[in-house]
Amino acid sequence: MKRHLFVRSLLAAGCAAGLLHALPAAAQAWPTHPVKIIVPFAVGGPADVFARALALKLPDLLGGQAFVVENKPGAGAVIGTDQVAKSPPDGYTLLLMSNTHTVNETLVANKPYELLRDFVPVAPINYSDLVLVAHPSVPVNNIRELVKAAKEKPGKLTYASSGTGTPYHMAGELFKSMSGTSILHIPYKGSSGARTDVLGGQVNLMFDAVTTMTEQIRAGKVKAIATTGKTRSAVLPDVPTVGESGVPNYEATIWLGLMAPKGTPADVVNRLNAAVSKIVSDRELQQAWARQGAVPMVMSPQAFDKYVNEDIEKWAKVIRSAHIKAD
Repeated sequence: MKRHLFVRSLLAAGCAAGLLHALPAAAQAWPTHPVKIIVPFAVGGPADVFARALALKLPDLLGGQAFVVENKPGAGAVIGTDQVAKSPPDGYTLLLMSNTHTVNETLVANKPYELLRDFVPVAPINYSDLVLVAHPSVPVNNIRELVKAAKEKPGKLTYASSGTGTPYHMAGELFKSMSGTSILHIPYKGSSGARTDVLGGQVNLMFDAVTTMTEQIRAGKVKAIATTGKTRSAVLPDVPTVGESGVPNYEATIWLGLMAPKGTPADVVNRLNAAVSKIVSDRELQQAWARQGAVPMVMSPQAFDKYVNEDIEKWAKVIRSAHIKAD
């Protein structure tokens, strides 16, 4: 009888241990210690700035634990992204990603990770429009004139970017694809060199951040041809979009979001999504971001997953049709 009770006790203990082991991490209190947000871009850029804005507000909504931003730039965002891909899926390491990642899915063939295989989308953060500018010497003032000039002399007009595969480059390639034009791409190692040569007239055109170029536009150093969002930019409301100016359905923005390693408990993902959505829906924050040209985005994890998938396919078509190769 005693032996029977002893065996039953062992079985019960084993079952209890198994149940505890089977409980997802999210069933326990999360977070119980600081959470890292890995930004695979340099300090001071938009991704870094907006990651830090979130990190300041997330503790108030998620139990008071710190959210710490760590910058891990390099190899076109691959180094930092790979670090997150190899991290435990426990909700304590997150990735601040952008559409650089959706471009890289096709452009960078030998990555050590795959975005949709190794990550789960958590929440979008915001998007920012670009503006297509031209040096004052370029004899075009709007999209229709630009398309006409580019078709009359294919390859004669030039546009600068901060490098192959960057949002500025892809905005140009999407424009060429959708408008049926041939404009020569001049890649630089960073935005500053590209911007300097457009301002100096060595290159004709550039897709650049709205907030970066607004002062130059107002000073007459460049001409604003069009912005790249679906609707007009709050920063440059008098400048038409590419879509309304003759290339319907054109859209090329820089957008940011959060992802987590695949396998992160759904409860953690949902709590993070709710917290981010609440933060970016704050009216005061929205007004501050509008002055920076940033528009908040709110989606469920499932809707964001669909958005990421569609963005990967969008840029895959552009990369393949233009035969773009990574540097």
